[in-house]
Amino acid sequence: MTKITFLNGVEEVTGSNFLLETENIKILIDCGLIQGEAFAESENREPFSFDPKEIAVLIVTHAHLDHIGRIPKLVKDGFRGVIWSTEVTRELALPMFDDAVELLDMEARKKGVLPLYEKKNVERALSLWKGVRYHEETPLSDGFSFYLKNAGHILGSAMIEIRREGKKIVFTGDLGNSPAPLLQDTESVTDADYMVMESVYGDRNHESHETRDERFAEVVRSTIVRGGTVVIPSFSLERTQNILYVLNNLVEEGKVPSVPVFLDSPLAIKVTEIYKRHGEDFNKEVRNEISGGDDVFSFPKLSFTASREASSAIDHVKGPKIILAGSGMSAGGRVTRHEKEHLPDPKSTILLVGYQSLGTLGRRLEEGTRKIKIDGVEVKVRAHVENIRGFSSHKDSDHLVEFASHLHGKVKEIYVAMGEPKSSLFLAQRLRDYADLPVIVPKHGDSYEIDL
Repeated sequence: MTKITFLNGVEEVTGSNFLLETENIKILIDCGLIQGEAFAESENREPFSFDPKEIAVLIVTHAHLDHIGRIPKLVKDGFRGVIWSTEVTRELALPMFDDAVELLDMEARKKGVLPLYEKKNVERALSLWKGVRYHEETPLSDGFSFYLKNAGHILGSAMIEIRREGKKIVFTGDLGNSPAPLLQDTESVTDADYMVMESVYGDRNHESHETRDERFAEVVRSTIVRGGTVVIPSFSLERTQNILYVLNNLVEEGKVPSVPVFLDSPLAIKVTEIYKRHGEDFNKEVRNEISGGDDVFSFPKLSFTASREASSAIDHVKGPKIILAGSGMSAGGRVTRHEKEHLPDPKSTILLVGYQSLGTLGRRLEEGTRKIKIDGVEVKVRAHVENIRGFSSHKDSDHLVEFASHLHGKVKEIYVAMGEPKSSLFLAQRLRDYADLPVIVPKHGDSYEIDL
């Protein structure tokens, strides 16, 4: 008999971490940071509830830190097994970890504690990491094998199908909001015995892609007409690249005026360079644009401001402008400096383009607060605050139901995870009511025996 334990990534969005085990092998799925108001919440310092030395294999769905961010700690604490993911996920992990090490060090200094992990732990983790292609079955021990399918969430993201004796459990990771501006669509899963699926937007739907682009263009145009600045707190991995692509098209089509655009994030700049190297992984429309000579991440007046000096110089650029900076939830990074500058300005706009976790500055802005503290300074919110959920790289409620419905009459259990409790519970009820699926909403630390 096989047992699955929900270590983290249940009753919350972040911290994805699941354990699949038999008497002979322990397989970990993801090992992510728990994130909220702090870059890394204090729970990340707690000892793992298992012995890292006993884990034979870690399989990673994708390179967001809430799925990979505790891997160096796992290694620091004794893990010496093999780490598997797509090749692109491994490539993206390096800049993501480099950025995390810097932020963790800053956070530790403020609190007077040692950092969660250091660069040497990252290097050790990468030495254990191997890449595998989609649709390539990889054998493990004790009769297990795994197989990756394209999740369509970010570049290199994968659903993990773990197989044994003709039976299968699927870990979806995060599922993409297909059709996405850049990526290929999420592949279907039609024959799983068990599934662990995400539920970030389990209780709500996004705008259509057409409405998204129209609203985005309108927000930009109206801010420019007012003479203000559009500040976009944007996740460095995937969200930023999607927005650059959409902006490129809007500028080329004359739907928004050409004003200075600043990508003010060293991490996002590094990630964008990796995206440029992997155009073969984009959808057909984007591949055709690239083969026709279009640089989809470049347009007039776009500047990449990697250095602190270049970032500070943005303040001296007069007139309307657009600033993309991390972090996406305003939980740190350069964007908070720009928000401090522009939140008091009624001509400007803070444009939220993704999920805002409980306790973050972004969540408080989303909820309509009129005063906020940034670096200990109280800032009045006079700027327009807009939210365009259609840029999310997660499936919404309707599309999660559609995705899971292919398993009607075949799946034994679906475990709904990776969402706030209200989202997970709402999605679970929809899956029962509309797709007649057997669903469980696990709690933190719950274990289940499965026939695998």
